[in-house]
Amino acid sequence: MSLTNPRLKGCCKLINFDKQKPCQNCVRLPRITDKKYFTTQEPSNTNLRYCNVHEADGMSHFSIFLGSTGESLSFADDLLSGLGTACVAAGRTHGDGQDASLYSVIFKCLEPDGLYKFTLYAVDTRGRHSELSTITLRTACPLVDDTKAEEIADKIYNLYNGYTSGKEQQTAYNTLMEVSASMLSRVQHHYNSHYEKFGDFVWRSEDELGPRKAHLILRRLEKVSNHCSSLLRSAYIQSRTDTMPYLFCRSEEERSQGMVWYNVLKDTKITCEEKMISLLRNMYGDSKG
Repeated sequence: MSLTNPRLKGCCKLINFDKQKPCQNCVRLPRITDKKYFTTQEPSNTNLRYCNVHEADGMSHFSIFLGSTGESLSFADDLLSGLGTACVAAGRTHGDGQDASLYSVIFKCLEPDGLYKFTLYAVDTRGRHSELSTITLRTACPLVDDTKAEEIADKIYNLYNGYTSGKEQQTAYNTLMEVSASMLSRVQHHYNSHYEKFGDFVWRSEDELGPRKAHLILRRLEKVSNHCSSLLRSAYIQSRTDTMPYLFCRSEEERSQGMVWYNVLKDTKITCEEKMISLLRNMYGDSKG
């Protein structure tokens, strides 16, 4: 499960996305330029602040456009009502229950190491639209079992070492084709770290398996993004599961499917339920210490 957490907070008349100074110099939806990846752990959440008007005639209703699917979702009318989609849920950051205007958007169906484009805009009660603001994010890298990857690298070296029979060639080929693309990238890293003096992974694979089979294996590495490829070359990777509490929120008002219904967010009666979410993470570092 991947978690992206744009944090939405009412604080000023104009709209601002500024993570460091969320309520200063508010302007109408400037372009998002502050994108940060955390290189020591995954998934890497991006937090954004949305300054929303509290006046009755101000910008208090906004929609989220998912550019990758062409689906437009309103936070108040779709997500809080539960009628939008099973993959996107409205929530509230745990521990911020005193701030009734701080919400989270939780994306539950994003693929790992995927590129997603989101366009956000606000609509006030008079039907006026704000300027579009777009952000492109890459989701967390797939989990890898580093111990298993190192064992496979050792196995492949032993199969390649000396005379390679047809049976050993097929065993090496099957082993490398059965692992995921991200695991294959990590196997390559371990192989080159330990055995490159005898020939790097690419050259040995081509020499032992032949160009055709080696190409079928190596082209799978193209599925791994440059971002994840860099992390998978870290000296040390540890996988762990973190459990994080969050608040799942729903509107108390009932709404029928297909009904045209625009709600003012600040006037919506919200009920939140505490839930737990398990996040599988890769921890990256230069050493085990």
